[in-house]
Amino acid sequence: MAEISRRKMEKRIKKLEADECKYNQIKTSTNIGFNIILTILSLVCVIPFIFVVIISFTDEASLAMNGYRFIPEKLSFYAYEYIVSAGENILRSYGVTIFITVVGTIIGLLLTGTYAYALSRKTYAYRKFFTTVITIPMLFSGGMIANYLIVTKVLMLKDSIWALILPLCLNSFNIIVLRTFFKTSIPDSVVESAKIDGASELTVFAKIIVPISKPFMATLALFTGVGHWNNWYDSTFFIKTKTLRTLPYLMMEVINQNQAPSDANAAAHMGSSTTTLSVQLAAMVISVLPIIFIYPFLQKYFVTGMMVGAVKE
Repeated sequence: MAEISRRKMEKRIKKLEADECKYNQIKTSTNIGFNIILTILSLVCVIPFIFVVIISFTDEASLAMNGYRFIPEKLSFYAYEYIVSAGENILRSYGVTIFITVVGTIIGLLLTGTYAYALSRKTYAYRKFFTTVITIPMLFSGGMIANYLIVTKVLMLKDSIWALILPLCLNSFNIIVLRTFFKTSIPDSVVESAKIDGASELTVFAKIIVPISKPFMATLALFTGVGHWNNWYDSTFFIKTKTLRTLPYLMMEVINQNQAPSDANAAAHMGSSTTTLSVQLAAMVISVLPIIFIYPFLQKYFVTGMMVGAVKE
């Protein structure tokens, strides 16, 4: 009798699971509709960049006479040759930008993670005070002048590579979001179990919190890295030495030095195979490509489970 009852119970459970799966299943027509919408959105995002790449390889005279085309009438590599002719400057700017991005991202993750973890712990005595301190910049900003005075007069970082790293390391919004993640997604039992085993706060953070938060940290690292990579504004204000110029600043100089004529006929009679517009777009492509190559390596963390191996409550 017990065996018969057990089999009936198993059949009933399987039926309930099948009904639940059927209830949550998306209709075929709806699934096709979503796929079409997502495909259109993807093309809207990708096609402009592909168009920029194509124009950067288009001859100026052909571009002036025939306009923009997906299949250029005449190819030209002069825009990239013009940029690469800078040679040493390009390589040096790449090195400076890579250093700023890597070091700034590491320091930013370390400061943001430790700050957010401290605010997420209920046992931290000054939690409310430092939460207020980090919230104020989200509501009120000192502005450009205050930022310039602090970096140059207080921190004494003018014409220093650290002027391009330290101001972007901490972001109030990132700290608040990461603190909320620590409070809502990581059970207290995980931390308490580690402390019972004799782990310190630093050990808990390094060996438990960080591995559990790896997908979120990877996303934060991507946004922080992109912010450092694209930062040319600070280089304009704080850097005077040419050897410390970043790649975005150098590309901005290229764009400003090659402003396209407003008259298409004038551009057609320039008598040169290069194009001021193609040089600008080539500079954009060179600046964007490294970031595009990073995305596939971090994409796997976006779909990884947030609580793999953690204790569920």
